[in-house]
Amino acid sequence: MIGARCLKVAGLLEEVAEIMLRRLAGKAFDNAYLLLTLMALFWAGNQVLGRAAAGEIPPVALSFLRWSFASLIVLPFALPHLARDWPVLREKWLFVGFLGIIGGGAFNTLQYIGLNYTTALNSLILNSTGPILIAIACVLIFKDRLTTPQIVGTLISMAGVLVIVSRGEPETLLTLSLNRGDLIILFAMAITAVYTAYLRLRPAIHWITFLFCMFLASGLFNLPIVLVEMFVFGKFVQPTLFTILALAYVSIFPSILAYLCFTRGVELIGGVRAGIFMHLIPLFGALMAIMLLGEPLGMYHVVGFILIIAGVALTSRKP
Repeated sequence: MIGARCLKVAGLLEEVAEIMLRRLAGKAFDNAYLLLTLMALFWAGNQVLGRAAAGEIPPVALSFLRWSFASLIVLPFALPHLARDWPVLREKWLFVGFLGIIGGGAFNTLQYIGLNYTTALNSLILNSTGPILIAIACVLIFKDRLTTPQIVGTLISMAGVLVIVSRGEPETLLTLSLNRGDLIILFAMAITAVYTAYLRLRPAIHWITFLFCMFLASGLFNLPIVLVEMFVFGKFVQPTLFTILALAYVSIFPSILAYLCFTRGVELIGGVRAGIFMHLIPLFGALMAIMLLGEPLGMYHVVGFILIIAGVALTSRKP
């Protein structure tokens, strides 16, 4: 009885908080372009941090702890909605779990593992294949038809990414060779392309219910793998200030906030148009290097920025 009253009170408080948040944010939650830009910013930070954490935090442990902490943070807000959404979840739990595993657990685990075996340059290039793979997945799975602006815009923004990562020296790209880390990251991008395509079939449940179920499925997927990583390969997380701050960042920004922004963005404008915003990730990564690491601003940065923004603007236009 007391538990039911607590849930009811929690639900009322959560609804009040949500109304206040919506009023404070204005129309931000309905602005796909703002949401997807924030998604790219948060995921750019995840790429930088994931590379920095290589060797400090075992890759599967990083993914497991990321989703576990994200689940715990979201749980208090999700409880009232879980009760209301339970009839739908009981019917669609396999599909929701499937989205959680391919969109979170498997994708990020493969990303973190791949970053241990490849260079930052290769990683940026391979991640820039995301919009192309998403378009292919939407065409193959749902027979979507791509418009000419979408195709041209994707190619233009892809060119901008290549200008930035090659530092304006195209011959650099000719010397690249794929290693096992590159193949792992490419496979991860193919998985997230399938996830993005299937997001259109997300069950009619509250967004916070969906996020919690997705994070929980991701953590459960990683649990047996992280046990193998720990007790078979002897890789453990060392509790340092860096690891604590890194886990706090990846649990909140590229997990809760970025996935909320991406899920809502896909809902508003579709997978193909939303996917092109992934090309903003290397742009933000370059800006972070300039502002935080003191990397000089080169002409290739300017050219790359212009091409990426032009491509994103062209692709995101309404058909």
